[in-house]
Amino acid sequence: MSKKTRHEPHEEHADESWLLPYADLLTLLLALFLVLYAMSATDAKKFQEMSEAFNVVFTGGTGILDYSKTEPSPDPSNLEDFKAAPAAMSENKRREELKRQEQEDLERLKQQLDNYIKANGLSTELSTKLNQSQLVITIRDNALFASGEAVVKPEARELAVAIAQMLDKFPGYDITVAGHTDNVPISNSKYPSNWDLSADRALQFMKILLENSSLDPKQFMPTGYGEYHPIADNATVEGRARNRRVEVSIIRKYQDNPTFTGIGEEVETEEEGN
Repeated sequence: MSKKTRHEPHEEHADESWLLPYADLLTLLLALFLVLYAMSATDAKKFQEMSEAFNVVFTGGTGILDYSKTEPSPDPSNLEDFKAAPAAMSENKRREELKRQEQEDLERLKQQLDNYIKANGLSTELSTKLNQSQLVITIRDNALFASGEAVVKPEARELAVAIAQMLDKFPGYDITVAGHTDNVPISNSKYPSNWDLSADRALQFMKILLENSSLDPKQFMPTGYGEYHPIADNATVEGRARNRRVEVSIIRKYQDNPTFTGIGEEVETEEEGN
């Protein structure tokens, strides 16, 4: 009896052709997500780069992984700007801190001067004014000089010494000492004009301030304005008395809108005392 031949079943290979469209679909989805991401960004240049990469996929590129080849090299100028940004922010922050510290210093100096004026009953002869460019100490000429003279009165030297001691506690500021007169003409053997008188008064008062060896002469400047920058009407006795004055100005180092001209009355007052 013949044996029946046993036929082993042949294992059929699974049809994997469906993987090709599936892979293409994944590729298309990935490209779509890249485009959507580019559209959501605000950088038009990046959007253009993404668009070109998307075009490569549909026009015969070897695959989405080749997109890396389309990325441009970094722009050196943009990199420099990016690196400089933190430094600029740090510098701005430092400047704001210095401005804040300067404001505190000048307010404290002004308070010390106001206390001195009040304690010595000098409110009719001295005043202080803090504005956006400087702290101004205004001293009427009758507190310092005899009429038509530039020699500082002996009793006024104490005032100059006291101001110098207060300035000594706040170093680093440029300081101007300005002389002003009224419009009454002067002509004598010593002072042929109000220009000469105002300039000499500023110089003589500054010299007493600089007797304090802790103050730096490089930061001081005397100047005479004569009758040409009045703060009151020269038509009245009181107005002329106000115009005859010496102004000691402590100049801010940090200011957004520099307006200093060396003349205290030309800048609007923020704080005024006495």
